[in-house]
Amino acid sequence: MPLRAPTLPLAGGSQMPVLALGTWPMNDAETAAAVASALTSGYRHIDTAENYGNERGVGEGIRNSGIPREEIFLTTKFNRAHHSVDGARTAFEASCHRLGVTEIDLLLVHWPNPDQDRYVDAVRGLAALRAEGRIGAFGVSNFTPRHLARVVDAGFLPEVNQIQLDPEHTRPELQRVHHELGIVTTAYSPLGRGGAFLTSPAVLTAAAEHGKTPAQVVLRWHVQQGIAAAPKSSDPARQRENLDIFDFSLTPAQMQAISALDVGAATHHDPEVFGH
Repeated sequence: MPLRAPTLPLAGGSQMPVLALGTWPMNDAETAAAVASALTSGYRHIDTAENYGNERGVGEGIRNSGIPREEIFLTTKFNRAHHSVDGARTAFEASCHRLGVTEIDLLLVHWPNPDQDRYVDAVRGLAALRAEGRIGAFGVSNFTPRHLARVVDAGFLPEVNQIQLDPEHTRPELQRVHHELGIVTTAYSPLGRGGAFLTSPAVLTAAAEHGKTPAQVVLRWHVQQGIAAAPKSSDPARQRENLDIFDFSLTPAQMQAISALDVGAATHHDPEVFGH
């Protein structure tokens, strides 16, 4: 029987599988094959975005997998052009059309784009969609504590913030805010970009002690903290490997050693100046 990831409860009542298949950067054809393979292997959470340009491929992969739509947790995100109440609805409908679905489980504002200062209205539009039952949950991506504070002050609580996070970028201040507010963290690029830390003694030692690969150890480091992770992989064997992380636990010392790899470096893009 295929492995299945456990779920994390979201504030609005949804249950989100803790491990997602990331789909950036893959084109539609690559995505369709990767999604079908991942779902067959046991994944039940697929992550995409308007900006990835592969929502049609995600939809094709879901249909080709034979897995019922109601068993799949589907996340997508929308761009700055839709940062308004009506724009969020337009983005939702466009994503549904490309995906070939009628509902989306989690819809996110992809970047805050503070230069245009409309991200609060974008979240307001998401809250309206959830109230109507069109989406199961709503959230944001790449929001900083300042951006989250403005949204919360306006009366809206994002259920998820998807951010760059890995052992070299542990984002302690942002994670503290998430814990205080009850926002679930999802890590994109959870294995890094280049993944130099995968060869660190902290990771290699833990991998040897548990009979796991370095990538499995790092993914376990994420989920053991209650962080969801969305590693990208188009290789069926690697997909199954990434999913095989729920039969062991890292010790407190191993967790601390991996967290100590944080180099304090800036993330790849500053949410104050970058966005889609």
